[in-house]
Amino acid sequence: MAIDYEAEYNNRVRVPEHVEIFARWTREAAAYRERMKAEENAELALAYGPSPRQKVDLFFPDATGHTPLALFVHGGYWRSLDSSMHSHLAAGLNARGVAVAVAGYDLCPQVTIGQIVNQIRTACLFLWRRFGQRLMVYGHSAGGHLAACMVATDWKKLDPKAPLDLVPAGYAISGLFDLTPLMSTAMNADLRLDDNEVARMSPLYWPVTRGRVFDAVVGGLESAEFLRQSRILADGWKAKGVETHYEEVAGANHFTVVEPLSDPNSAMTARCAALAAKCAKVEK
Repeated sequence: MAIDYEAEYNNRVRVPEHVEIFARWTREAAAYRERMKAEENAELALAYGPSPRQKVDLFFPDATGHTPLALFVHGGYWRSLDSSMHSHLAAGLNARGVAVAVAGYDLCPQVTIGQIVNQIRTACLFLWRRFGQRLMVYGHSAGGHLAACMVATDWKKLDPKAPLDLVPAGYAISGLFDLTPLMSTAMNADLRLDDNEVARMSPLYWPVTRGRVFDAVVGGLESAEFLRQSRILADGWKAKGVETHYEEVAGANHFTVVEPLSDPNSAMTARCAALAAKCAKVEK
């Protein structure tokens, strides 16, 4: 029986309450930014590239001195949403002593997915030059794809001064790793994927260095295709020598699955904090 990729990948139809969820995120994100600014624990809208969306917001824990560093990348199928809706998701890691950068990027169809990958690479190098330390990259949906791309990047090709393992670990929530099915969806009018671009932009098929760490997590209520996407990445990269972990979050849909990041006591936050600490301890 043929798979209805349009139904499998249209999360807004699958979760009709997404409008209320996005409104809640926007409120909670704005409140978190205001609180962190008032406490002088935030640096907002730092430009890492030339366009207005190529900015990062930095949120710092109260702890002083050397803290682990993480970069969060939002979703929206590379074509919607904004980093400002996700500021509150830094709260969990901040409470656990991790500095968090929340990155924006340009959107399709104004740019390609490949250009977005390069923008997030530029954001990682921006953070490296600012802090001089390795980082954990985590992201949701399209941001999960971008997190995987960062773990599999050869950083020496981009900056000989950067460590080869600038991003030793990543954490993808409801990520997309084989982009082939998206060619059969209406959104491909914006994504402009063809066979060549799918092969080039699907991290499932990229070489990745042994010893990297990557978690692929997905909501238990998500479509069969989203469950498959995380499973195939965990299995495929494990075969390449990556320390992978696959997990389904019971009762979570494509949007609610990311919300535990705002809670310092959640298992998701605890795992991300451990990965960030692991990255910070890698020898320079």
